Amino acid sequence: MTERPAFVRRTPQEPVALLLSGLLGAPVDETVLAEAFSARAEAPAAQAPAEPTAAQPTRSAALDDLDERVEALLIAADRPLDLLTIAGAIDRPVAVVRQAIERIREDYDGRAGGRRRGFELRELALGYRLYARPAHDESVRNLLEIETAGRLSQAALETLAVIAYRQPVSRGQVAAIRAVSVDSVLKTLVARGLVVEVGRSEETGAVLYGTTDDLLVALGIRSLGDLPPLAPLLAGVEGAHADAR
Repeated sequence: MTERPAFVRRTPQEPVALLLSGLLGAPVDETVLAEAFSARAEAPAAQAPAEPTAAQPTRSAALDDLDERVEALLIAADRPLDLLTIAGAIDRPVAVVRQAIERIREDYDGRAGGRRRGFELRELALGYRLYARPAHDESVRNLLEIETAGRLSQAALETLAVIAYRQPVSRGQVAAIRAVSVDSVLKTLVARGLVVEVGRSEETGAVLYGTTDDLLVALGIRSLGDLPPLAPLLAGVEGAHADAR
């Protein structure tokens, strides 16, 4: 019987392959088998392929929607809003609202990767409110001066209200109701196109004044009939109205 040459292989192989080789009749060197098992034990475990997971964006659509809702409240409010008020308005926990506030502040300050805005979200004693940044005070001041120049004074507003509710009305009747002279104020209203001469009194010949359609546009109403009832607030006006005739 011819002796088969010993099969010696020093390159580590998979143990399972070596055992199968032995079962099939091929000689297996025990040293080689030991090396194969040793190499397998020392080799780093193969990492299992990661299960596919949905990509998680840095900022989800849900957070964007939440932050937008908080911003809408801050813009619409005419006073500082505290966390509890905001949470109640959007039906979310206070802790979630606090996180949204911080994200919004970082965004406005340019800390979230975008540019810094011309306004900021300030935390006050009573809550949070949007303000123009102090760096732009001069521009804001210029705007306020322009708008103030275009606004009506309190005296003009009161005179306009009397004319709107009592028209056609004479200068003397308006003065009697307000208990002050209305000459300059009336000129301002006429110049602004809010008041116009509508005729003369048959009894005294005094000029009668009424409002124009521009007032309706400014108030956002269709007709003078849409004005709220004012009679309960003007007790004694009828007497002054009659005395001024």
